Amino acid sequence: MTPEPLPAMLRRLRTSHGWSQARLAAALCEASGHPTVTRNDVSRWERGKRVPRFWLPYLARVFKVPRERLEMATVADTGPDAADTLSSLLPLGNAVAPLSARNGSRVGQSTADDLAARAHGLRLADDVLAGGDLIGPAFRELDAAVRVLRESTHTNAVRRELLRAVGELAQIAGWVASDAADPRTEATYRLGLDAAREAGDGALAAQLAGSLGYHLVNNGRVADGAALSVAAVAEGGPDAPGKTRALFHDRAAWAHTKAGDAQAAMRSLGAAHEALAEDSGDAPEWAYWVNEAELEVMDARVYTELRRPLRAVPLLSRVLRGYPVTSTRERALYESWLAVAYADANEPEEAARVAARVIELSGDVASARASYRVQVVLSRLANYQDVPEVREILAN
Repeated sequence: MTPEPLPAMLRRLRTSHGWSQARLAAALCEASGHPTVTRNDVSRWERGKRVPRFWLPYLARVFKVPRERLEMATVADTGPDAADTLSSLLPLGNAVAPLSARNGSRVGQSTADDLAARAHGLRLADDVLAGGDLIGPAFRELDAAVRVLRESTHTNAVRRELLRAVGELAQIAGWVASDAADPRTEATYRLGLDAAREAGDGALAAQLAGSLGYHLVNNGRVADGAALSVAAVAEGGPDAPGKTRALFHDRAAWAHTKAGDAQAAMRSLGAAHEALAEDSGDAPEWAYWVNEAELEVMDARVYTELRRPLRAVPLLSRVLRGYPVTSTRERALYESWLAVAYADANEPEEAARVAARVIELSGDVASARASYRVQVVLSRLANYQDVPEVREILAN
């Protein structure tokens, strides 16, 4: 039986609820907390002009249907278009428009809010797009925010918010640059760190320091990155929201692992789970993605790096069963650790099966990290060249 195409499915679900396209758009804005969906967007989805990959979890929520049904309807699609995704997530207009307004170059809180919304739009786009797709837009948005900060006049209170927005944009631009193997990564993170500290936002400063530490660790500067990751925990402080502290401890755990300090890594993993359990719902918007499943992924990554596959395999398998198929890059990365864990557990057939999926997923995303992980998986499988399933993978 031919699966129902996504455009027809969305139209059927909407009409069965008695909703107009505008009513569905309003429901999605309310469910996501991100008011950028319009009736025109819904119309494009139902005509097959765009694929609402980012919005699938929210469509499932408002229609009260399993997310997997919607995701399966997108499998035959060629993938999300970067321009379309960004147009649905970024606020309308030009970030530097206030500089040419009638009142000269004086800006207020609304401009700072707009820049913060642009940062969050990029973060949401990063959930479904890779660094190579976002590198241009991310730096255009960051450059525009820096220009507004430098060329406008504003009150001290607004300046703090503009600095915070620059810090947030620098964090996501640095993350995108790291994923794209762009040489501007470190300088971008340091720009954001300076802005966050001047704004007096300790949690954001820790986020940027931890992000830079993570980048350094993953690019061969383990000692520097580990020191910075540990410093980020201290910079965030014990009073930072639980979600943010969990994130900082998780990055420290990874740094300790790469530095060969297994005991410190285990302590940091435990501290991350404790911090998340203490979260009171006051975390900043940029920590929206931190949850128990993501912490379990880091647990499993650490266990894999420490050659403890019997701990890693069950964790990764459970998380991946419920992970969105639209998050192609993350699935490729997480499955790469699963493939390595299977190899370490002396299960080469399973390792080869997962490796084939990693290779397939990585071929669809413009991510240097995903490409690197493919090479790691293939290197680990080389120990099992006498296994037919592995030999087939290595031969292709």
